[in-house]
Amino acid sequence: MTDHRPWRGVLVATALPLRDDLSVDLDRYAEHCAWLVENGCDGVVPNGSLGEYQVLTPEERARVVRTAVAAIGGERVMPGVAAYGSAEARRWAEQAAEAGCRAVMLLPPNAYRADERAVLAHYAEVAQAGLPVVAYNNPVDTKVDLVPELLARLHGEGLIQGVKEFSGDVRRAYRIAELAPELDLLIGADDVLLELAVAGAKGWVAGYPNALPRASAELYRAAVAGDLDTALPLYRQLHPLLRWDSRVEFVQAIKLSMDIVGRHGGPCRPPRVPLLPGQEAAVRAATEKAVAAGLS
Repeated sequence: MTDHRPWRGVLVATALPLRDDLSVDLDRYAEHCAWLVENGCDGVVPNGSLGEYQVLTPEERARVVRTAVAAIGGERVMPGVAAYGSAEARRWAEQAAEAGCRAVMLLPPNAYRADERAVLAHYAEVAQAGLPVVAYNNPVDTKVDLVPELLARLHGEGLIQGVKEFSGDVRRAYRIAELAPELDLLIGADDVLLELAVAGAKGWVAGYPNALPRASAELYRAAVAGDLDTALPLYRQLHPLLRWDSRVEFVQAIKLSMDIVGRHGGPCRPPRVPLLPGQEAAVRAATEKAVAAGLS
């Protein structure tokens, strides 16, 4: 681990392996978590978007967390605890604590476009579970934007310790640092990794290390250390894979890359729109180029 705060370093938003009948393959998931750590990643974030938590049963969702903890230890596991309502999200945070996790990641309310009062109440409820909370700002998908001023208030009231910033706006890193200098910024969008690392990010909740963990970890550590001679060539090589305009394309691109490098991304639940032929060819070519360059 890079720090006693478990949200620091490279935490992989793990893709969830599914069998052909769409049941969860927990054995393969445990193997995948261990493989990620063995190849330089600091931990995992199960039950996020790539883990398709929305369509898991409660038992499946709990077993995914317990499987990750058994595979790599609770200090390396920061589950997503997003839910339809705050009470359910708090129960998932309590389950994470019981499983041995040391922190959780939480989206804002997303059943409707919540206002500031609802956001504050939501995080206050989940914080009562007793674990440190990392907010997840994903305004594209949730329609709720955790702007720097709101993040500063959440942090000032002791409700969050970090934020996974997925807006793609690098300028926010500097505004957050001005308003809440003790709030840890985590890179949330893979295609602005270098820019946010230079801006002072303390961690990366990452998608593409599912397929290329060693190269991704090397890139992150060089970037946060200011070693641009190492980071910039790597970033240029990997960026064709890191940049995708939509979440659907991003998930499919990661799963295709996982299959190419032999990690078996597997089917999706529910079925997702496949990549277009040109997109699939681009992912395949970029992944094969990365593997040939030894960036697996």
